[in-house]
Amino acid sequence: MNKTTRKTTTKKTTRPPASQPAAVPAAPAKVRVATMWLSGCSGCHMSFLDLDERLVDLAKLIDILFSPIVDTKVKDMPQVDVGIVEGCVNNTDQEHELKMLRDRCKILIALGDCACTGNMPALRNQFPLKDCLARAYEQAESNRISCIPNDPVVPKLYPKARPLQEVVKVDLHIPGCPPDADVIWYALTELLAGRTPQWNEKNLRYD
Repeated sequence: MNKTTRKTTTKKTTRPPASQPAAVPAAPAKVRVATMWLSGCSGCHMSFLDLDERLVDLAKLIDILFSPIVDTKVKDMPQVDVGIVEGCVNNTDQEHELKMLRDRCKILIALGDCACTGNMPALRNQFPLKDCLARAYEQAESNRISCIPNDPVVPKLYPKARPLQEVVKVDLHIPGCPPDADVIWYALTELLAGRTPQWNEKNLRYD
């Protein structure tokens, strides 16, 4: 009696490949910003900080890489998309810094009246430089020592204070002394949306 051997075949089941997680779209690159404070009172930077909770929204869109209001230690000013400058140009160091920022940014904004027109620092322009120095360092009632600085480390003061556009090309002026936080917010959000801010009686009223 013949025994029949049955061969059992095991059917291999092919598992479908594990589904790959959906690729997460890269977050859009933030706009790189630098701000600078020349001859001014810092009021324009204070107005910037007056954006208050809107700074949180702004931080989602921009990176401030160089500024007197952030604790960012950099040896050299980086390349940025937008440069924002408060104050006018009064001395050699300020002219050098402004030209360096102009060279390293795509859009340069003059923030506040000192940057736009010279404003308060430019009041000295009606007097000879030597008279201004004498009044400040020799004749002022509060002076205990009468001595005009003449050290090489002290930046050379120019005969006249100059608004930014007399030194470099300026792409946008934001007037005001200082500009209101709402005006700064309007200007920045318009630029981020790819539009040029439009000034009118409504957004430039100060009463």
